Formats: sequence, structure tokens, C-alpha cells
Amino acid sequence: MKERKGLGINGWLMLLIVIALFLGGGWLIWEATGNGQASTFWTGIVLVVVGGVLTSGFVINQPNIAKVVTFFGRYLGTVRRNGLTWTVPLTNREQVSLRIRNFDSEILKVNDANGNPVEVAAVIVWRVVDTAQAVFDVEDYQDFVRIQTETAVRHMASEYPYDAYEEGQHSLRGHADEVTTSLHQELQTQLTLAGMEVLRTQLRRLAYAPEIAADMLRRQQAEAVVAARTRIVEGAVGMVDHALEMLSTKNIVELDEERKAAMVSNLLVVLCSEHHAQPVLNAGTLYQ
Repeated sequence: MKERKGLGINGWLMLLIVIALFLGGGWLIWEATGNGQASTFWTGIVLVVVGGVLTSGFVINQPNIAKVVTFFGRYLGTVRRNGLTWTVPLTNREQVSLRIRNFDSEILKVNDANGNPVEVAAVIVWRVVDTAQAVFDVEDYQDFVRIQTETAVRHMASEYPYDAYEEGQHSLRGHADEVTTSLHQELQTQLTLAGMEVLRTQLRRLAYAPEIAADMLRRQQAEAVVAARTRIVEGAVGMVDHALEMLSTKNIVELDEERKAAMVSNLLVVLCSEHHAQPVLNAGTLYQ
């Protein structure tokens, strides 16, 4: 079911008409009481009854508030006009907010793609764009948002590992934009069925579950140490190679293979050591 525009007339104009009907009907009834004319009397009664029926058609809409109008179970349309408005009388009008709303999901415990338990929660910014779908296609559209959000968050978290341990692998922590885009698309697909639009999705919590958080922290620290050591060794090897090349190019000193090996060993120790090296001055000759 799709939304369609319902009858909405300027309420102040209809208010004047209703007042005129009441005044005209009352005057006719008063005249008929004085001269005894039954037709005039019943005409006045009809005018008063019509005015009373028309009175039931008045609605007041706040900005970004719509009324879904039904008559004996039949959908007549949606009134989005703001202020005092008149619509079909003797109908049921259900109020639907068109304002932008936030939904803050609960913290969910989910197993990521590697089977590690993680805690994840998301904030969803959404609004109703089709009032007919929101009211008639789902039982409770606000509860529908809650359930679909939790389902989408669980599915998204299970598709990615928390951390990437392989080259080229995407992770929850390292590819936040891709993860939120995936969540946004999946959630929008589900909420479109209920006439809602997802404006933004954002993860507000992402962490390992408490029972494995300490172990995973040590693993992250170990990986950081290994990565740092690898970078240091790569830099040290480059510096040693550059030093040997400069010595050879400028003919500063001639070194045999044994002396080169000793020099490489000493430079690597100095460059890769965690502590400052203590220099030892050689006061003799190169080979003594």
C-alpha cells in the first residue's frame, strides 16, 4: 500500500461554515417555534445536525506530523497540511510523526567472522517517508525498526573479523566506513518495506567481549611489537647497505669479507638494540 494525499481543507474556512450552519439552524428553530411551521423547524434541525457532523472533521496538525485517515477500515489518504485543517468527518485519524528520529540499539554480543565474541552497538537515524506503509504494512513500525536494526547489526558483525590478520582482509576495526555502509544498505533494504528511510548509521560501540578482551589486547600488543621490529630491521639493513656502498664508492677504506661481516654485525646490533650502544674507541690500526 502506497501513501496518497487525503482531503485537507483550510480549517478556518470550514469553521465559518459550521458556525453559519449552527446560527442558521438555531434561528430557523426559533422562528418555527413562534409560528408553528414544522418544515422550518425540521430544516433548522437538519442544519444543526449537519453542522455537528462537519465539526467532527476538524484536525490540528503540528509541523512534520501527518494524519492517516480511515473510514470504516478503508484508507482514504494522509493529511500532511499543518495547522487547523478539515478532512472527511466521522473518520478515524492516526497520527504519524515525520520527524527525524534516532534509534540507539542495545549492546549486542556477537561472534565475528573468526568466531571471537565482540560487543557491538549502533545508532540509526531514520524517518517515515510513506505513512501508509508504516501504518498498514507492519504491525508496529517503531518496533520494526528496533528488531531490524538489531538483526542487521548482528549480521554485519558476523561478516567481518574484529581485526584483520591477513593481508587484504577487511575488518570491523580497520574499515569502519565500509562496515557502516554495508550496515546502512542492508538496513535500508529492510526498512523500505515499511515506508522508512535510513539517513545515517554509525557504530557507537565496538569491542571484544570482556572474557577475551585481555588476551586479545596482548595479541594486539605482540603484533605491534613484531611490526615495529620488522620495520626497524628493514631500516637497519638499508642503512648498513648504504654505509658499505659509500665506503666502497669513495674508497675510504678497503675491507675484506671478514671485516665486512664484522662491520655489518656491529651496525645491526647498534641500530636494532633497544638500548643506546656504548662506543668502544679503537686506538690501534685497522687490523690490530
